[in-house]
Amino acid sequence: MGICNLQQSSQQAEDALSQGMEALQQSLSDTLASASLGASGGTDDVACYMGQMAIAMGKLGTLESFLRQADLLRQQTLRQMHRILTTSQAAHALLAISDYFSRLRALSSLWLARPRGS
Repeated sequence: MGICNLQQSSQQAEDALSQGMEALQQSLSDTLASASLGASGGTDDVACYMGQMAIAMGKLGTLESFLRQADLLRQQTLRQMHRILTTSQAAHALLAISDYFSRLRALSSLWLARPRGS
């Protein structure tokens, strides 16, 4: 029961972070697009471009904050799992996680080594 509750609360927090990151990424993309469209070389355009870049840098800082929050969520979830699981269950979970990451690395290697079409 504890794992189900942990999974549900973690999923809700993860969903909220994902939605926030998506909105921020879209906003950052819009900011960068408007900055590149408005820069034609004039003095006013350069000042506007620099202002847009400053805004974009601020948004990148916010994006970094989202990534830190996601990392903290993962750490908290692991700590809570440690409290809930028995030693044997924790060992099985770590083995499963290790197997998952091993397979993910293998898949990534295959993807990078795939033949690329013209």
